[in-house]
Amino acid sequence: MLEKTYDAGVVEPKIAKRWAEADAFAAGAGAEPDAEPFTIVIPPPNVTGSLHMGHALNNTLQDILVRFERMRGKNVLWQPGMDHAGIATQMVVERQLMERQIHRRDLGREQFIEKIWEWKAESGGMIFNQLKRLGASCDWSRERFTMDAGLSKAVIEVFVTLFKEGLIYKDKRLVNWDPKLLTAISDLEVEQIEINGNLWHFRYPVEGETYDPENPATYIAVATTRPETMLGDTAVAVHPDDDRYRNLVGRNVVLPIVGRKIPVVADEYSDPEKGSGAVKITPAHDFNDFEVGKRHRLRAINILTPEARINLKENEDFLEGVDVNPQRQGLWGELHGLDRFEARKKVVALMEEGGFLEKVEPHRHAVPHGDRGGVPIEPFLTDQWYVNAAELARPAMASVREGRTNFVPKTWEKTYFDWMENIQPWCISRQLWWGHQIPAWYGPDGAVFVERTEEEALGAAVQHYLAHEGPMKAVVEDLLENFKPGEILTRDEDVLDTWFSSALWPFSTLGWPDETPELNTYYQTDVLVTGFDIIFFWVARMMMMGLHFMDEEPFHTVYVHALVRDKNGAKMSKSKGNVIDPLGLIDEYGADALRFTLASMAAQGRDVKLDPARIAGYRNFGTKLWNATRFAEMNGVARNDELWLGDAKLTINRWILTELTRATHEITEGIETFRFNEAANTAYRFVWNLFCDWYLELLKPVFMGDDAAAKAESQAVAAFVLDEIYKLLHPMMPFITEELWAHTAGEGQERQSLICHARWPDPDFEDAEAAAEINWLVELVSGIRSVRSEMNVPPAAIAPLVVVGASDITRARLKRHDSAIKRLARIGAVTHADAAPQASAQIVVGEATVCLPLGDLIDLEAEAARLQKELAKVTEEVARIHKKLSNEKFVANAAPEVVAGEREKLAEYQEAQARLNVALSRVRGEV
Repeated sequence: MLEKTYDAGVVEPKIAKRWAEADAFAAGAGAEPDAEPFTIVIPPPNVTGSLHMGHALNNTLQDILVRFERMRGKNVLWQPGMDHAGIATQMVVERQLMERQIHRRDLGREQFIEKIWEWKAESGGMIFNQLKRLGASCDWSRERFTMDAGLSKAVIEVFVTLFKEGLIYKDKRLVNWDPKLLTAISDLEVEQIEINGNLWHFRYPVEGETYDPENPATYIAVATTRPETMLGDTAVAVHPDDDRYRNLVGRNVVLPIVGRKIPVVADEYSDPEKGSGAVKITPAHDFNDFEVGKRHRLRAINILTPEARINLKENEDFLEGVDVNPQRQGLWGELHGLDRFEARKKVVALMEEGGFLEKVEPHRHAVPHGDRGGVPIEPFLTDQWYVNAAELARPAMASVREGRTNFVPKTWEKTYFDWMENIQPWCISRQLWWGHQIPAWYGPDGAVFVERTEEEALGAAVQHYLAHEGPMKAVVEDLLENFKPGEILTRDEDVLDTWFSSALWPFSTLGWPDETPELNTYYQTDVLVTGFDIIFFWVARMMMMGLHFMDEEPFHTVYVHALVRDKNGAKMSKSKGNVIDPLGLIDEYGADALRFTLASMAAQGRDVKLDPARIAGYRNFGTKLWNATRFAEMNGVARNDELWLGDAKLTINRWILTELTRATHEITEGIETFRFNEAANTAYRFVWNLFCDWYLELLKPVFMGDDAAAKAESQAVAAFVLDEIYKLLHPMMPFITEELWAHTAGEGQERQSLICHARWPDPDFEDAEAAAEINWLVELVSGIRSVRSEMNVPPAAIAPLVVVGASDITRARLKRHDSAIKRLARIGAVTHADAAPQASAQIVVGEATVCLPLGDLIDLEAEAARLQKELAKVTEEVARIHKKLSNEKFVANAAPEVVAGEREKLAEYQEAQARLNVALSRVRGEV
């Protein structure tokens, strides 16, 4: 006998162990011979990561697809793996070393990397065990890591190939620079933080005019939030159509403090409606200014060190065109070496002292910060490695335009194209030690040699230098003669952006660049499940690399899920204190309850507002299924292979088999079309409402009756439907269904397979007449129960029922189901009439009007007074919230989740208002 209560904490580890011992999720496990492959690659979590709600949603949806297709007999591979997460991992190990007063440079590169590998072996990959707790059915034997030897081989092959094709190159451009971590970082690693700052307005004197602060004709006013960057200004830009400055375009202004003459240029980047209409241009320290500088061939002067300190001494660009005198050299000495924020104060003070500070305004604005270093990043001009992303993007855009890869929901295609059509060169180098070291070596004269190994690079270098006459030929010959070939080359110290290696994920994990059976079988992969925030950083780059190296898209479908927010719709963050830990939810409610909740709320294009109360509700759903199985077991329900279901005679059994067919088709279609919420909600309605609440309830008289044939048929049908329910729910609730599947094999018997390898239901039973009859009964009883509840009819009260306008079919149904109606709806005599009695609640069911006389059941006047009082309260709340939402200031200034919450409350109150009005009308005899 099944245990009285379901304990997820006991069952889930037991089932996980059973799956592991059976190697249940190995590639192809449970597949039919020559089965069609189905592949998903997991978005590799960081090796430093732990399970958060985004992971829980993402991997639940992947697992639903994977378990669904495995049960459909396909050759399934769900490829797991982790990303080495360059900055994040390096920071973890550096922090550990600093606790022992050890800096990575004290160890040197090789020893530091050894420390990271040690940490990875001991602590890295904790998230995989957490994913297993969630029930993720990956082929864990194929776990890959972006720093594995095989994946490293793929990374080097791609880098060398793209370099030799001219698609990877080195260039001096602006990057996001983290002055704390001393490396370039990607846009995804930059977060915008709102701060209270200032807007400083400076006056730049016009060359040839006698500067007079009172005379605007002698200067141009510009504003900045970063005064220290003015030291690197190389122009002032005005709009071409701005008449105020037309006569100044082509002339120079004099940069205060520095004394450098800089041109006034006409450029549409300047907004004539904003401020003075003139903007300072600092190409080396602002991304927009960098583009202006390229258009007007302006110098880019970097006035910062990598640590974000002022660097003026020996800076030829800074000094160019300036009359260097001892007084000015002393001034520069005051600024040189200052931290950027100290320099900001000094520059402002000097500008004010010189009479060039016009005004200071408080200014709240977003400042980009490095998400790891936690300090403001600097646009920084430096030499980096780049990929010609524009060239690689063209076929990737064509694939989506021509429908070879589809986004679901389709609206995300616009985001994809917006990024791809405006794509910039991709900076792929990072100034770190942990990562794939760039396979580039430099000769004594700076010549670069990119090859797969150092030996190949040395060979290329020797061939290069010996083939050309000149001083380098003699140097190389001397080194070779004295057996010092290792001194010819120096390797680039930079490593590759982690997105570079993860861009190869769909094929590098399958063994590329080698020809492997896995690569031939499982590429192209099928569906990529991902969040919208990495459509460009990961999805687009996989598209580019997959098409370039495999001549085929890496996946045919990209399913983009939304964010998981808190129950009020607010984005989860530690600072808000509203982060929900999925592991805590699994501990409290079980993995199945969390998974089903996420699936039921995963509507396309809509964020998931997660309320633990919903998870508790779906835990109860699992308990309901457990109890239904136990009830069935207590009533002799067991599989009977001798009964042909098509021969079922009882209307109730033919109804449930018909509804099973309909629900199966809806659930199947829901999963196939990535409408997980529709699949989950259909399953919930069928299991809880139709099977548990109605089918088993209506079978009680059969189980307790003396008709042996009817009982045997019902026991067999109930057992079959339960089996199909376990299968239908398995992708969403794998643990409880695996346990129930094993338990209900039959006394002394075992299932032929685990449920994860059982075949997906495909019933075709349809009896429209039986379905119509029982659904009529359900509608009738539900309607009566609803009215009794609304009218506060005492639960024990037996109510008469008067039916008006019943057809012969309805009269026959009322007679056939008389006992069920009386038992389930607490009804006494059922009579027919030509008109509805006074003061009766009326329900339309089909062509008939079913009336519940209320006068003998409740005090009509007291109930009317109660309803009016409740209605007044609700109406007051509707008016209050409506007034708040009509306030434009509230809607504009309140947090979006607060506004959304008020709108939800308004909808709930309006719904209650409508119900109360109907109830009041019934009491008054108006309905």
